[in-house]
Amino acid sequence: MEIKAGLEIHQQLDTHKLFCNCPSILRKDEPLFEVERKLNPVSGETGKIDVAAVYEKSKNEVFIYQVYDTNCLVELDEEPPHEINEEALHISLHIALLLNCKIFPVAQIMRKTVIDGSNTSGFQRSVLIGHDGFIETSSGKVGIETIALEEDAARIISAHGGVKTFRLDRLGIPLVEITTKPDLKSPEQVKEAALKIGEILRACKVKRGIGTIRQDLNISIPGSRRVEIKGFQEPRIMIKTIENEIARQKECIKNNECRNEVRRALDDGTTKFLRPLPGKARMYPETDLPLLKISKKQIDYARKTLPKLKSELKGYLKEYGLNDELIKLLLKENKIEEFKSLIKVIDNPNLVAKVLTLYPKEIAVKQDRPFDEVYEILEPVFESVLNEIDKTISENDVKGVLNKIVSGSSLKDALKKETINLEEEIDNLVKEKPGLSEGAYMGLIMAKFPGVSGKEASDILRRILK
Repeated sequence: MEIKAGLEIHQQLDTHKLFCNCPSILRKDEPLFEVERKLNPVSGETGKIDVAAVYEKSKNEVFIYQVYDTNCLVELDEEPPHEINEEALHISLHIALLLNCKIFPVAQIMRKTVIDGSNTSGFQRSVLIGHDGFIETSSGKVGIETIALEEDAARIISAHGGVKTFRLDRLGIPLVEITTKPDLKSPEQVKEAALKIGEILRACKVKRGIGTIRQDLNISIPGSRRVEIKGFQEPRIMIKTIENEIARQKECIKNNECRNEVRRALDDGTTKFLRPLPGKARMYPETDLPLLKISKKQIDYARKTLPKLKSELKGYLKEYGLNDELIKLLLKENKIEEFKSLIKVIDNPNLVAKVLTLYPKEIAVKQDRPFDEVYEILEPVFESVLNEIDKTISENDVKGVLNKIVSGSSLKDALKKETINLEEEIDNLVKEKPGLSEGAYMGLIMAKFPGVSGKEASDILRRILK
């Protein structure tokens, strides 16, 4: 059956918060203090109170907010918002342009009523950035209706007995909201469009990991009403979820009980009811902030600095003769900019790629330390170490030098070559372990003396074995 569907995607940006300077970091420790509130709905621009807000109010819930030293009075709604985060605006322009959108030169920052407790103020701030864009799919163009820049919600910690506890660490993290037009006509096209938009987002400066992206699906079949499915982001079960929703809506038509509603996607491909579908009555202007004006200069700069998509970056890296494994690692670890920088230091693409990906991983495994910790130690010295090749060290010494630095040696000490009599050492090794194959001996030699020339060691070994 043909469907009518559209996607709504929320992606966190990798910057400080949208309307204050607090860092966008999540906390696991105990809060400084807690505050308790109840929230009430207000009329939107239309003069009406939104039906979803009325439904939330009927629950009569109490909300507790955990506050940290990385929060400020803006998150507590005790201080007016600061002016919009310019870096977040720049990233949102990148995303809008990559989605072929037209940019709004002037936009009104709006308040969107949200009284489920996820915002201390009872509303979420949102501003339109772009409109009328599109992406290409194998089944034709899919329109991008709008791109908005908005605040993320507080993070729920617990809910029981009519009391919900939220953590304010996530509240205010910048989000882009991408809304497609209802152009998606099949489950397969929905999945293709979701993956395409995901590729565009990952090319930009966005946060990565669980909870940093949330995707919803609006869907209906002929004779039914629009349903919004929250948490529709697992590619593995997207098609199954849509097929189950089609079957559910067919049953609703049969029983004459179709309604506009919000449902939650479940891990088994089914959905459950959450609340009535909200409408336009929940929007009203933000009076504490001026109109957002986006100049031609800002748009031109965004165009000039547009990031490349993964598909484009693959072609760029292939030009350097890198194999598929190294290309995959550089893309996965998002080390393209670092690669561009270090390739100017030394014209050795394979070595640069290994320094950025393979070597830190191998050292992390060898020393039983987290990769992120190892990379943080090594990143400041990559350029200095590569600069020493053919001066104080050889290419084969690089991994050994990096390993010493992670172990605690200074750069100066790590660059010092140990004076060893390689021929004597190999001779001793052969005498200690007679009868091994040449390959086995080479493995022992390279493990014991990391950084030695493989060719030199192989030549010495063959002489000794004769």
